[in-house]
Formats: sequence, structure tokens, C-alpha cells
Amino acid sequence: MSAGSRVVVIGGGVIGLSIAFHLAEAGVDVTLLERGTLGSGASRATADVVRSYFAGNPVSSSLAVRSLEAYRAFPSRPGTELPLRQVGYLVLFTEPDQLAAFNADLAAQRAAGVDVELISAEEARERNPLIGDLRLLGAAYSPDAYISDTAAIVTAYARAAEQAGAALRTGCPVTAIDPEAGRVQTADGELSADAIVCAAGAWSASLVRCAGVDMPLTEPIEQELLTTDPLPPGTPEVPVTLHAASGLLIRNRGDRLLIGMGYPGPDRESWRREVAARLVETYPSLAGLGLHTAVTGLRDASPDKTAFIGHQPGPPAFLYATGFSGHGLCNAPAAGELVRDLYLDRDPGMDVTALAVGPTRTGLTR
Repeated sequence: MSAGSRVVVIGGGVIGLSIAFHLAEAGVDVTLLERGTLGSGASRATADVVRSYFAGNPVSSSLAVRSLEAYRAFPSRPGTELPLRQVGYLVLFTEPDQLAAFNADLAAQRAAGVDVELISAEEARERNPLIGDLRLLGAAYSPDAYISDTAAIVTAYARAAEQAGAALRTGCPVTAIDPEAGRVQTADGELSADAIVCAAGAWSASLVRCAGVDMPLTEPIEQELLTTDPLPPGTPEVPVTLHAASGLLIRNRGDRLLIGMGYPGPDRESWRREVAARLVETYPSLAGLGLHTAVTGLRDASPDKTAFIGHQPGPPAFLYATGFSGHGLCNAPAAGELVRDLYLDRDPGMDVTALAVGPTRTGLTR
């Protein structure tokens, strides 16, 4: 089978679907290829949290601020009501260097549009009464954090992309690309295009290599989120809370907590024991609750935990949006807008050199 298409987007997660929607909405002929089902990669292993504050990473924060505005406007564009329950985001500081890093980062975060402030230990405990007898020095608090539904966002973007004319093909893994010739090889045949977009998440590395892009993606990381047994009666609703020293993240999920803490690595049982110990140390009233796997999935990652978004001009052109390092849900609307603008040679409204592979991208190591 051989077919022509102006733009082929590889990857049917929230990033690829956002790109397909924004391109199709702008009148571009788009075909999206997904190896499995829509949202079956990193998009199924999220905590369903959209927020604007990414500590120490004002570039990701600026994408998240822009994306949060788009999520709030979803009822009018693309036209779907999304669950957005505001809960706030709390980061607990137990070490002096964490306070110093927050203060050093604050001006850049504010310049990115983030609403965040340093609050006292007492106020942190008022916002999250589960906090135990930690040596808490203070906390960062941002009100702009919401519980949403990643599956609903994936579905909304997919529906809107199709309504705008995009073709979405699932169960269609890409086996090779030839960006110089504008060819994409799949198990079902070959497609030609005057632009190829890599938004393949954990499967991006081989594609960008085929395109000759020297992108220092790290090995894909398997994410696991845990859930507790039902919480004791009267347990309060708390903000999404990160313990900065351990990376322990919690949020309410119905009558339970959803929990993340880094990545399991090869010794999953040891990791789970460490999560359980950190949970009780930070929130002693939760002692005795069992922990269970909630969801797992592969994530792409970049060395500086900031997405790669950029392009090599054509025709045929090669564009990429990958390496989101767990920030994909929070960055997806902005990523779609930026890829659209790069393809159409529009002003993207921000300095995209901070995201592109190249000499202006600092802090990258292999």
C-alpha cells in the first residue's frame, strides 16, 4: 500500500494527538500512526495531574502555563468539557539547599507566568494535615494544580483531530523512516509526506537517529504508580504534595491515595518497600495501609528533564516533540501549538531554541 500525506505524525499519545489536532485544525493534511492503541504509552501512566510549577525548570513551567490555559479553554476549543478539579501543588522542603534553590529559581518561574510562593512550615501543615513530625523548613505552594483525566484528554484530542480531517491509524507500528525522501515504512506499507513528526515517546530514539538528529535521549524508563488501601474515615483531601528530598508524591484518588516516587528500577520489590517506608515517615497516620500497583508504563526522558521540540527544515521536513520526562500531560497543548507553528513557519510565541537540539541547548549530557 502506498499513500500520500502532507504530514505524518508518529505516536498516538497525548503529545502526538495534540500535534495532529493543531495541524489539522490549521488545514494541514495529517495522518497519525500509533503502534498500539491511542494513549497506550506514557499517557496511560500519569497521575492525571496538570500543573504549572516545575521546580528548577522554568522552560517546562512556561510550556505548562501555556498548556494550562488551553486546558481551561477546552470547552470552547476543541469543544470538550474536561474534569479540572483544583487542588494546588505543595513541595515540602526539609533541607536548607532546597530553600536556596527555590529562591534562586523564583524570578525565572515568575517570568514564566507561574503562580508560586514560599510558605511556612505551619501553613504547609494547614494545607496538608497528614504531614507528620518532619523537620520541615518551609514549602513551595502553587494553586495552579488540577486533577484531570488523561484518558478524557486523549479522547478529546483524537475526536477533534478526526473532525478536523486527520486520519488516525492504530495498530500500525513504524518500522523505518527515510526523512530525506519523505518516506515512512509501516507493517501495512509505505507512506510519503513532505514532513514527518516524531512524537513517539519511549520509541523515539531510533526514529531521530534515522533522521540524523543527535538527540541525547536516555533509555526509556518504566513508571509505576501505586495506590493505597482505602483511607481511614475522616482523612482530609490534600494538595498534590511532593516531598522534595525523597521524591514521594501523593494525591487523593477517590477514597485512596495515588503515590509515585521516582522509578522502580530492576528491583521492584525493594523500591516498593522504600516507598512504603517513606510514606509512613512522612505521613505517620497512614501506617498499616497496603500499597498496590495502580498503573505502569514506559516514559521517554531527556538528560535535563525538558522536552525536545524542534525541526529540520525541508521539504521534506523532520520535526520532533519527545523527551518529556513525565511532563507530557502538562506540556501537551503547548507542544501541539509549537510543532504546528514550526511546520507552518509561524511565530511560536516563545524562544524555541531552548527546546531544540543544538548548541543553544545547555545542560545536556549523554
